[in-house]
Amino acid sequence: MINSEFKKKIANSWFDYLQSQICKEFEILEKGRIKFVKRNWYKDNKKEGGGTSFMMTNGTIFEKVGINKSTVSGKFKKKFRSKILGANKDGKYWASGVSVVAHMKNPKIPAVHFNTRFIVTSKEWFGGGMDVTPSHDDKKEKLYVHNELKKVCLQNKKNYKNYKIWCDKYFYLPHRNEARGIGGIFFDYETENWSKNFKFVRELGFTFINISKNIIKKKKKLKWTKIDKEKQLIKRGRYVEFNLLYDRGTKFGLNTGGNTESILMSLPPQANWK
Repeated sequence: MINSEFKKKIANSWFDYLQSQICKEFEILEKGRIKFVKRNWYKDNKKEGGGTSFMMTNGTIFEKVGINKSTVSGKFKKKFRSKILGANKDGKYWASGVSVVAHMKNPKIPAVHFNTRFIVTSKEWFGGGMDVTPSHDDKKEKLYVHNELKKVCLQNKKNYKNYKIWCDKYFYLPHRNEARGIGGIFFDYETENWSKNFKFVRELGFTFINISKNIIKKKKKLKWTKIDKEKQLIKRGRYVEFNLLYDRGTKFGLNTGGNTESILMSLPPQANWK
């Protein structure tokens, strides 16, 4: 049986590697015209860890993209413990993961979001997912995204249908009575068979890279108008509403002493409301 400390070490190393690979592939898409800016941050108590944020703005492809990786530990606040699987009275936790949000310059290219994480309390589990938020309808693109996610789920004997439904329910704005985007997959509390779950998380990371690259390469030369951009900015407004009102990752980060700038990197550079 693999002990918990070894699992933490391996998961942490994987998230470091995945972050570096996403940065590399996204810089290639920008053809070296612009590079990521790196910023390290630490919790007030440095013994409880911190993270590394890579941000790229004003590119020809990416208007704003943030790739965060953090590994933190500590104690949950009392009022937050009841919301976390396995949080005992002492509230101790350890968490590591990668989160990516990319807002595109061309409004014909959808925003993409991805994250995977490994969390340890008195329980151990993986969570994460990927979803896509277009401002313009594209049925072929929607089918492509869901087919690729379905493949990686089936290859790892995961229930794609359940993950898809979970994603649809999660990325939903009840006050608007509308979905944030076209969905994808979302999962959490994967506690059974650590090795198989870790394999799935790794393959999902590569799937995210491939999906993002293929969508961008197909659409990066499409022409767009001011009207198209305005439509994108209105959609971004919905993105802001979801992330500030409902997103669990935002709440988790703020409740565990995370870096506010890194937590809010998911917000777009511009957004409009009617």
